[in-house]
Amino acid sequence: MQTDNSVVVYGAAGHTGRFVVAELLRSGISPVLAGRAAAKLDAFAERFPNLEKRVAGVDDPGALSRMLGGALAVINCAGPFIDTSAPMIGAAVRNGVHYLDIAAEQAAVHKAFVEFDASARAAGIVVVPACGFYGGLGDLVATAVMDDWAQADEIDIAVALDSWAPTRGTRLTGEKNPGRRYHFTNGALERRDAFPSRQWEFPAPFDRQEVVNLALSEAILIPSHLRTREVRFFLNTKPLSDLGNPDTPAPTPVDERGRSAQIFLMEASVRRGPQERRAHVRGQDIYAVTAPIVAEAARRLFEKRPDASGVRSIAALFEARDFLAALSRADPTFSFAGRSRD
Repeated sequence: MQTDNSVVVYGAAGHTGRFVVAELLRSGISPVLAGRAAAKLDAFAERFPNLEKRVAGVDDPGALSRMLGGALAVINCAGPFIDTSAPMIGAAVRNGVHYLDIAAEQAAVHKAFVEFDASARAAGIVVVPACGFYGGLGDLVATAVMDDWAQADEIDIAVALDSWAPTRGTRLTGEKNPGRRYHFTNGALERRDAFPSRQWEFPAPFDRQEVVNLALSEAILIPSHLRTREVRFFLNTKPLSDLGNPDTPAPTPVDERGRSAQIFLMEASVRRGPQERRAHVRGQDIYAVTAPIVAEAARRLFEKRPDASGVRSIAALFEARDFLAALSRADPTFSFAGRSRD
């Protein structure tokens, strides 16, 4: 494995990539700025004259290998990940570089586990997909709630957003992910129609909300290391209306970190027989909060080389409660709270 300890941020000039670069710099890590479009990357890199920049397309394996030269890890922020994750993981494996991404797409995350686990183990690296708001954060909260239970009957993740101003990348991702999704039900992944909508009692300020069952990367990540028969993911209906409206604008920054005014609350419910445990996180801007999640994972890879290798979820690799506490320190809008109903 390379040892100069640089972190390459691929898609650095994108909406979420910019948050990731800023978060890495706050944590004391100087990233290599990388991407597919030279002009866009050059314009962004003008703010950081001391940072190296590298350009490579995902269709050029040689260029990807040169881009990763000397790196400890690469953070892939360039979606749609159904197009970029497999080529980037392949390059990471060939070059012995840890790989992290912020994918929400099931297809990309499922492919990582199925096609790259063996080669990542052989290369002695970790591949950590979906280190973002969708996927990784739900996995962390569910794992923290599970705590000392060895198994559970059901794990539900419910998200409430007050609004959703989608990026162009989010819209492109939606266009590339039609059709049936994977659901984890009866102890196995299967493609099926969504479960019916229902009501969910969130903590304030959201309270009772109608939520729609979706299938995102949580259905892949959580069962990869937690023993349960059911994993379900729900989102309240208001942001889906915003997402479906082509006139909804992109996110608008409202503070010094560039966050939008959007607020979120994510709650995990874990049930075992008559017992239920719940915990939730809350914060501001689902794109911005992805940055401290993936940056904290990269920082931990710097501080202590993992004993594990292969494709691992973020909560399988790091202790969940400790990781959530670190996020609270990194982001003043972020908090974690539990409520048990044992």
